[in-house]
Amino acid sequence: MSKLRAVRGMVDIFPGDSPYWQFLEDTVAAVLTSYGYGEIRLPIVEHTELFKRSIGEVTDIVEKEMYSFDDRNGESLTLRPEGTAGCVRAAIQGGVLNTLQRYWYAGPMFRYERPQKGRQRQFNQIGVEAFGVASPDIDAELILLSARLWRQLGIDEAVELQLNSIGSTESRRQYRSALVEYLSQHVQQLDEDSQRRLASNPLRILDSKSQATQAVLDGAPVMSDYLDEESAADFATLCDLLAAAGVEYTVNPRLVRGLDYYNKTVFEWVTDKLGAQGTVCAGGRYDGLVQQLGGKETPGIGFAMGMERLVLLLGEFSTADIGLSAVADVYVVAVGEAAHREALSTVESARDRMPRCKIIQHVGGGSFKSQMKKADKSGAKLALIWGEDEVAAGTVTVKHLRVQPDSGERLAQKTIPLAELQAVLTAALATN
Repeated sequence: MSKLRAVRGMVDIFPGDSPYWQFLEDTVAAVLTSYGYGEIRLPIVEHTELFKRSIGEVTDIVEKEMYSFDDRNGESLTLRPEGTAGCVRAAIQGGVLNTLQRYWYAGPMFRYERPQKGRQRQFNQIGVEAFGVASPDIDAELILLSARLWRQLGIDEAVELQLNSIGSTESRRQYRSALVEYLSQHVQQLDEDSQRRLASNPLRILDSKSQATQAVLDGAPVMSDYLDEESAADFATLCDLLAAAGVEYTVNPRLVRGLDYYNKTVFEWVTDKLGAQGTVCAGGRYDGLVQQLGGKETPGIGFAMGMERLVLLLGEFSTADIGLSAVADVYVVAVGEAAHREALSTVESARDRMPRCKIIQHVGGGSFKSQMKKADKSGAKLALIWGEDEVAAGTVTVKHLRVQPDSGERLAQKTIPLAELQAVLTAALATN
């Protein structure tokens, strides 16, 4: 029989990599909580219509990338390709949009893309959304929050901020007309994807990865020349707020984002450390989305972080103490049934008194030598050893497995009464 394998683009995360994910999740939760954002947990499956109405039917996501299926009632459902639409749907359905709301969420998203470094078909995102504030100070808050997060993660030197404003619906309509008029004169020089988008979604051409297309765009109209007065003023205010807070940024006139619901501010945090997949965090305003999905008119703004790409940055460039500690602090060795029974009950009591101590109990039997090899391989600082003599005397042998950081020497093992175990463990683990 052939071996069963994971679905292409859907990967397993093993314990050796989990500390990076846990550090990322814990750091994000702490920073967001400190800014007053509360966690919302959303369904993985939504009605397909939600994404068609929000993301846009002529976007790549809806046209080519969604995992959609009919359930037994004949309803078309979709594994969520992004989180904002579901969060807006939840806020409308929950009737909570009468006051300022700050939310964050985390979990898997699904898009049928070509798997590559930092991009999978099942990928994980952390999303942040704020509803109810139209002024650019909330835009600044989200960007400052994300900048603080990079510092906490120790990757602030590996990312940079790009900003743009894509204005109101009317200013985008005027700009779109001017862009189409210009690009129609250079159709043959555009890549195939951009030729197709010229009729359906021309703003996405600005984000083309084709060098030939980018050369054509060098002479194209720029969005800033078509901004309405309000959008231009808000963007200027945002830039002033960021400058006052010491946040460095670059205005990128070709930054448009790939989802139809954006307006006014759009931004991306990008890196040149991961090859072609350079965006690690992106978002912007979506002031019309709540009304578009059936709610009352409510301004909104948010961003999403790609966790796979952030984990790659953490593994290679972070200056933070991620806590890649050994699997165990203590490894328990017991030879013989009586010793194993004594060790099991004693160690459970130790866990009660020292809940943060990582204790691995050897299981499956084996000789003293083989157990000690596993103790050393575990990375534990100490081995607790029970044999017939220890059981008879009511003692345990404590063996130091690592050298002392100050002296470079290893402490001698000693046998102690069980009553002294907690004090010995506390002292030994505190100095290692």
